[in-house]
Amino acid sequence: MTLEEQIRSNRVRSGMLVLSFGLVFVGIGAAVQAVYGGASLILIAGIAFVYAIFAWFANGKMVASWTGAKSVTKEQYPELVRAVENAAIAAGLEQPPQVRVVDDPSPNAFAAGGSPKSSYIAATTGLLGMMDKRELEAVIAHETGHIRNRDVRLMSLAAVLVGVVALVSDIAIRMAFFGGGRRRGGGNPILMIIGIVMLILAPIAAFGIQMSLSRRREYLADESSAEITGDPEGLALALWKLEQDTTELQHANRATAHLYIETPLNNTSGVRGALSGMFDTHPSLDSRIESLEKMGGFQLSALVGQQ
Repeated sequence: MTLEEQIRSNRVRSGMLVLSFGLVFVGIGAAVQAVYGGASLILIAGIAFVYAIFAWFANGKMVASWTGAKSVTKEQYPELVRAVENAAIAAGLEQPPQVRVVDDPSPNAFAAGGSPKSSYIAATTGLLGMMDKRELEAVIAHETGHIRNRDVRLMSLAAVLVGVVALVSDIAIRMAFFGGGRRRGGGNPILMIIGIVMLILAPIAAFGIQMSLSRRREYLADESSAEITGDPEGLALALWKLEQDTTELQHANRATAHLYIETPLNNTSGVRGALSGMFDTHPSLDSRIESLEKMGGFQLSALVGQQ
């Protein structure tokens, strides 16, 4: 399957996953109906609808606010801006994405926004301090790949929708326990229990959808980086460096974790780590490096030994 065919296939799956988010909201609506009745359903549905519409147009700004990504100039970060400009030209974008920096010692990067014209690429100060020119260009090309492949709107929107689901579920659950639900209205207790369970499970379902959005896209963006730079070895070295670093990202959260080139969430060891790995938004760095090795016909161990 060619890169273009993979991109088209991903877009079809993306549409199906967006519909899945719709089903989650339908489930929340049914749960609210069971616990509170029609009036509360209309109120909560109205809040969710207004929030979702706002998120569609402002998701990039919301993600920037949550992550602490600040706009920078070429004078402030010349090497980073040049890397973004060069990657945009090589990827065939009409104009370079905006450039942002997150003041955080943990090395990481992400792309967010809407259309390619309104998207931006953000890198942490930790990444800029760790990567050499070759590795930085490979990371930026990976994020540019997300923009060219039109992942950014969907992935940014997914971050916001997960937040909407969590917000609505939290409001509804708090109302059930502290506001009495329909106890004064004599609602069916079995339906109320089912409704509360659905409200608890809704954020988990939303995160599962978000996770499935990201995993394949990381492999595809890795392939895009190799195509844009012609240097899969550079990205493999960058991923290896990210794997060696254990610094935790200060602004990490579940809603935005899938946007980053490497999961910013702390991975624990043992049984807990194995269970949490089932819900990782990213494939392992080892598997991504292995994929790049097969693509480029090299061995990372030999490259690392040369450094």
